[in-house]
Amino acid sequence: MDLQHWLGRATHAIQDWADTFGTYEPHPSLHVDDDRFADAFGEFTGRLEDNYPFFHPHYAGQMLKPPHPAAVVGYLTAMLINPNNHALDGGPATAAMEREAVAQLATMFGYDTHLGHLTTSGTIANLEALFVARELHPGRGVAYSADAHYTHGRMCHVLGVKGHPVRTDDRGRLDPHALEDLLRTGDVGTVVLTAGTTGLGVVDPIHQALALKERYGVRLHVDAAYGGFFTLLAGADGPEGLPAEPWRAIARCDSIVVDPHKHGLQPYGCGAVLFRDPEVGRFYLHDSPYTYFTSTELHLGEISLECSRAGASAAALWLTLRLLPPTPDGLGRILAAGRRAALEWADLITASDVLELYQPPELDIVSYFPVVEPATLTGTDAASARILAEGMASENPVFLSTLKAGREDFTARHPKITADADGARILRSVLMKPESEHHVKHLHTRVEQIARSR
Repeated sequence: MDLQHWLGRATHAIQDWADTFGTYEPHPSLHVDDDRFADAFGEFTGRLEDNYPFFHPHYAGQMLKPPHPAAVVGYLTAMLINPNNHALDGGPATAAMEREAVAQLATMFGYDTHLGHLTTSGTIANLEALFVARELHPGRGVAYSADAHYTHGRMCHVLGVKGHPVRTDDRGRLDPHALEDLLRTGDVGTVVLTAGTTGLGVVDPIHQALALKERYGVRLHVDAAYGGFFTLLAGADGPEGLPAEPWRAIARCDSIVVDPHKHGLQPYGCGAVLFRDPEVGRFYLHDSPYTYFTSTELHLGEISLECSRAGASAAALWLTLRLLPPTPDGLGRILAAGRRAALEWADLITASDVLELYQPPELDIVSYFPVVEPATLTGTDAASARILAEGMASENPVFLSTLKAGREDFTARHPKITADADGARILRSVLMKPESEHHVKHLHTRVEQIARSR
C-alpha cells in the first residue's frame, strides 16, 4: 500500500462528502498560517525521534508494533469526521462498522450469540467483564492466576470485589487443583483464565476449567487481550499449530476480552469485550435523554461503561478486517510467522553455549537468560540487565525487554541455579511482527555477541 497516496485520497473523499452540505468559511480564530505550523511541526517531529523503533524487526522488546496501513487510513479518514460511537446520533456509520467487526471477533472465538463492543483498552474491557460478573454473583470473589495481568487485582479493588490469586504450575499456567481447592470454599463466583500471559505468553488450561464451571456454578472469563487471535492457529498444521483444546473451550466461556491493538494490527487504543449471553446487557441499563434520540435501535453506549469512544477505532478495525479477516488464511498467516520465529529462536538458544532458554514459548514470546559462572540469580540478573542496556546502546542495536522471575519460579525450571536472591531478571523477546521470522538469526547472533563480550 502506498500510504501517502491513500491518505491523500482520504482527505479528498471526506472533503467531497463535506461539500455536499454547502461551503462555509472557517472561523478566523482557527487560522494558523503555514510558516507557524512548519515551526511547530518541525519541533513536533523532532520530539517524536525520542522513541524506540517499534516498526523494525530488530525491535523485539515490548508488545509494540505499528498498525497496518489499512488501519492508519481507516482511522485517519474517519477521524476527519470525528464520530463518537457512544450513540447512533454521534456515529451512525462507524457504529454499524463496530457491530460488524465485533461480530467477526465473536465468530472467531466460536460464539453463536454475543453482546459486545470495542473499548479503549483491555483494562477497560476486563473491568466491564468483571463488573457484569459482580452483578451476577454479588458478594463472591474473583479468582485469577498469580501470573495473570495485574489489571485483575486492580479492577477487583475498583469494583469492591475480593480477588484471589491462584498459584501456577512450573510453566506459569493456573493450577486447576489449587483452583478447585479455592472453589470448594464457595467464596468465588468468577474465574479468570488467561489466553496468553503478558509475561511469558502462557495459556491457562481453559478446557480443564469447564468441568469446574459446571461443578461449582462459577462464571468463566477469558482474558485473551494478548493471545486471543492465536485461536486462529488452534489445530493448524505445521510447526505453528497450537493445541486445539484450550482455544476451542473459549466458546463455552461466559466472556472474553481481546485487544485488536495488539495482534489485530490496530492503533492504540482498541480493545474489545464479548459476552456469550446478550441478556447481560440489562446491567448497563440507563437513560440519557439528550443522547439517544434519533433511533430506537440499540446504541452502543447502552451496553458500555465508557461513554465517548472514537468511531475512528471502529472504522480502522472494520477496514482492516475487510482485507485481513480473522480467519486462518487472513490474520492467521501473520500470527503464524511470529509463532514460527519464536520456535526458531528457541531452537537457536537451546543450541547456544552462552544463552539458556527459560521455558519453551507457547505463542510468540521467547524467554531466556545468559549463562553465568557461578550460576546464581544475582549473576543472571546483572548479566541480563547488561545485555539489555548494551543492546540498545550499540551501533548495531537490538531492542529486548526483561522479566523479573521470582526465586521459586526460576528454580522450579532451573534447579541448578543457586538461589541467592529473591529473583532475577531474564531476557524477554516479543516477536509479534511477522518480519521477525526473517530476522531471528540476526537477533540471536547479536544477543550472543553481547553476551560473550562481558
